Formats: sequence, C-alpha cells, structure tokens
Amino acid sequence: MEVLAASYSAAYRRLAPEVQVAVPAATFEAAAQPLWQQGQVRGAAIELYQLGTQLGDGRRASQWFCRFAFASDSAQPRRPPPVLLEVTFRDTTARAVLGFGLRRR
Repeated sequence: MEVLAASYSAAYRRLAPEVQVAVPAATFEAAAQPLWQQGQVRGAAIELYQLGTQLGDGRRASQWFCRFAFASDSAQPRRPPPVLLEVTFRDTTARAVLGFGLRRR
C-alpha cells in the first residue's frame, strides 16, 4: 500500500475521480499521515482481515469495504487486532478508492 510507504502521490491517484475533485492532494496527505504513523509502529506489512458491504441508508449508497490488519498484530494469538485499515469501494469490480481510514477496535 502506497500510504504505508509514504508514496502519497501514488496513493492519491488510486482515489476515485469524484474523491480527487472533493479532496485536494494536501488534505489527502494530511489524512493519510495517521496510517503511515501506524505503519511505522506496527510495520508496513498488512493482511486482509475482513471483506464486506456497508449498506446504504437512502442518503448514501452501499459501499464495499476491505479491512486490513497489520501483520504484526495478526501474529498475536487469540487477540483481535487493535487497529484495522479500512478501504471502501463503489462495488466489487471497482478499483478506485472512495474512502479509507483507521478503525480502532
């Protein structure tokens, strides 16, 4: 993942066009800093943890998500990862990212 390598311009190019219009590159980089910081603490290796759908509520369309755990956290037996990286997409075929963030457990 480009954010964990501090390749913010490459990560920004993965955003959906409408997200790029709404979020300037500098704002994206500031929002990505906490992800990079977690990678510095936990290591940059990640693993798929969950895959699913967030149902829409009439104002917002349903979105697909992938949640990733840091590999260093996954190695802890019988303990759920304390931090997950969540990435959302429009549908199962989409490659452009609609959103991302950290989800604390």
